[in-house]
Amino acid sequence: KEEEKINKMKIESRVPKDPFKHLKKGYLVMYNLVQFLGFSWIFVNMTVRLFILGKGNMEFICSLKQLVFCLTDSFYDTFHTISDMMYFCQTLALMEIMNSLIGLVKSPLIPSIVQVIFGRNFILFVILGTLEEMQSKPVVFFIFYFWSIIELFRYPYYMLSCIGIEWKPLTWLRYTAWIPLYPLGGLAEAVCIVQSIPIFSETGKFSLGLPNPLNVTIQFPFVLQIYLIALFLGVFVNYRYLYKQRKQHLGPKKRKMK
Repeated sequence: KEEEKINKMKIESRVPKDPFKHLKKGYLVMYNLVQFLGFSWIFVNMTVRLFILGKGNMEFICSLKQLVFCLTDSFYDTFHTISDMMYFCQTLALMEIMNSLIGLVKSPLIPSIVQVIFGRNFILFVILGTLEEMQSKPVVFFIFYFWSIIELFRYPYYMLSCIGIEWKPLTWLRYTAWIPLYPLGGLAEAVCIVQSIPIFSETGKFSLGLPNPLNVTIQFPFVLQIYLIALFLGVFVNYRYLYKQRKQHLGPKKRKMK
């Protein structure tokens, strides 16, 4: 054991030390902490509003149909109440691409770009942010709610990992909570896109018609239909990737040969 310790110290002494190691670690801890606080605010705010508005409407409920209508009424202003904080968190999430690009984290670059830019930010900024008709739909509540729940476990896990702390219940939640939440979030995003297609068709927003310098016609609803197919394919691919990660972190540990 002493020889192994000495050899390990010799190897570590040959590796050049990073003078910015503590600065990078502090930055990653602060980034994950800010994101955790932001999504926690979203989750708590939405949960409190749901129970308060729902409880207030329960006095007038006489049937299941009226219950559905009351809950729908409590969903319609989700975007106007939560959007500012969601804009902040998802804009800040662009830093995850930069972190991967410069090597601060080991996450692959391409999946980060696809998930952040062509995933959530596309739904938030392009679909919900530009169509006022979509902002009052109940599906917005489910999209924001599923997003926030997932991040309640992901960002604290990364924050503790930066300082070398592993809390087993949090690790289990990090690699288990996505099993129901990820498909539900993808389904909510798909519903959002399907509901937005008729609106984009009617308004012609983001569609490219003739005449134009490219001399081509691009209908944005057709782009959304292709995006919808890519969304389901992406959910399937990411589900397999996350399942492999779960097996790696929660599966049985391989015993070392003596």
